[in-house]
Amino acid sequence: MKIIQLEYFCAVRRYHSITQAAQKLYVTQPAISNAIKELEKEFSINLFARSKNHMILTKEGEIFYQKASQLLDTINQTSSELYDLGKQISPIRIGIPPLLRTIFFPDMLLAFQKAYPSIPVELFEYGSIRAANLVSEDVLDLALVNMNFYEIDKLNCYQILSEQIVFCVSPEHPFAKATEISMEMLQKEPLIMYNTDSVLNTTLYSRFETLGIKPNVIMHASQLYTIRSFITQNLGGAFLYASMVKNLPGLIGIPVTPTIRQEIGLVWKKGKYVNDSVEKYTAFTKKSFHNI
Repeated sequence: MKIIQLEYFCAVRRYHSITQAAQKLYVTQPAISNAIKELEKEFSINLFARSKNHMILTKEGEIFYQKASQLLDTINQTSSELYDLGKQISPIRIGIPPLLRTIFFPDMLLAFQKAYPSIPVELFEYGSIRAANLVSEDVLDLALVNMNFYEIDKLNCYQILSEQIVFCVSPEHPFAKATEISMEMLQKEPLIMYNTDSVLNTTLYSRFETLGIKPNVIMHASQLYTIRSFITQNLGGAFLYASMVKNLPGLIGIPVTPTIRQEIGLVWKKGKYVNDSVEKYTAFTKKSFHNI
């Protein structure tokens, strides 16, 4: 049994597909298939019940997965402890949604690097839900996320701020002089919404559904440049965090009624050893926003 075989096996269990696991791990499908066959041969066990498009663990495979996950967690934790012991500084892997990146970076990153120049940081852009899942899977150490999703209690979290949502239009838009706007007023309005792993997207669709409104969505996007371009050309409107608008000339932010607020915070995995670098980053973040 090799560690890499267990990692491949656990990935197939997560994605229920050798194809998807291979894509996520950047390896070939035969490499993963062979690893699973070798595990099954070594332990005389059938790990998966195979179908055309889906792989499901057998009863024995589920038990094997629980043991393999515990073993990999122990290995990852021990590796982090040994890196600390040897003063080998590995990069802090931080996930952040594209929209939140405009609020927190690069200023926050520059301040941290000034305080701790020897600690490298790697940023990965994902929607909040995807970023949180990758934290749970040990792919990321931390994530700055919109905390308004139902599985947030599975992670350690620290709320940084609460953001009001505003509806943004161009100065030429008929709503530009409005002091507030309701969801009902947007029933026929061309809207730019976000991708499927966006918590804000889920919040907005839930509001529309409660009111029995099918929004007129003309585009799903994640990049602020694209969203702003559509708005400034008066092609549609979009919901943004209020603090973003002051740095976006050419956009008018209108408060939504009833008010929509979203809590933004830092998340990390429960029960995982937190190495010195990650501990410094979380402490730095808490202190920075506590003083605001």
